[in-house]
Amino acid sequence: MSQNKPGKNTANIKDLLRIAAKPLIFLLLLTMVCAFLAHYLTGYETLEEYAQSDPEAAYGSDQADISDAADTNSTDNTADQTDTTDSSGAYNTLEDNSEGVDSMTEITGTADTRSDRVTYREGFYYEPLSDNIRERITGVSYPETGCTVPYEDLAYVGLLYMNFNGEEQTGEMICNKVIAQDIVEIFYELYRNDYRLESVRLVDEYGGDDTRSMEADNTSCFNYRVVDNTTTLSKHAYGCAIDINPFYNPYVIYNKNGSGETYISPKGSEIYADRSQDFPYKIDENDLCYKLFTEHGFTWGGHWNSTKDYQHFQIDPPEN
Repeated sequence: MSQNKPGKNTANIKDLLRIAAKPLIFLLLLTMVCAFLAHYLTGYETLEEYAQSDPEAAYGSDQADISDAADTNSTDNTADQTDTTDSSGAYNTLEDNSEGVDSMTEITGTADTRSDRVTYREGFYYEPLSDNIRERITGVSYPETGCTVPYEDLAYVGLLYMNFNGEEQTGEMICNKVIAQDIVEIFYELYRNDYRLESVRLVDEYGGDDTRSMEADNTSCFNYRVVDNTTTLSKHAYGCAIDINPFYNPYVIYNKNGSGETYISPKGSEIYADRSQDFPYKIDENDLCYKLFTEHGFTWGGHWNSTKDYQHFQIDPPEN
């Protein structure tokens, strides 16, 4: 009986394996190519992609709830950031409102830019009095009857300013429409030069009471009233006079009514009637506020004779 030699059998096995491997390698490569084409040509999702797109099916309802909550939190955060974003011409939130008004939107009733608004710079604009503003001032700074200045002669001014803490604030003012452009130009330069104002609100926030407004060091313009201790209409009644930081720049009458006494208003500001002293927020001829107002044609109450109104800048009202 013949027998195969061991070396010859081994060679035959290797040849068989070599022959069988070629089609297997080909099939493997073909499979990989097909899988590649299927993924990129048909939009096939991996398990990870499927889980992200359909977490409820992939993980169950509990995980889907977690995912939804995360999306909601993300949306809420975005909304919060949007609320604090300033936009051109829009009202900013009043951060320090002693009368409890939360925002300029609540004051005016709208944050939309009006078609009749004139914008000088972002945050500095003027426009005719809205119905909400008219309602707000009527019976306060604007008498319900007897006012000789029509609403149409007045303008609502929105502006920015830096308070005594160096914080940007949103202010508002009502003035005669003929000086509205001057007002936004002046207050823009004050803001740009970091000039400090303690408060810029309508006098209506203080019940139309000029004394209360001065005691709060409030910068304001329109208020239909007479000159203190007279029956003559003030330039404020026409919206043509502005008081700046009035507590530090008081109203002073020397030899009031021939009594030899000096009258100083508001109460508590007596120390600031001595203009030979140096102190913050003092208006004099070297002050930026003085320079800007006089450049725009205003006169300063600090130049008056027996009476000094250091807070006061005015311009003659237009003739009707």
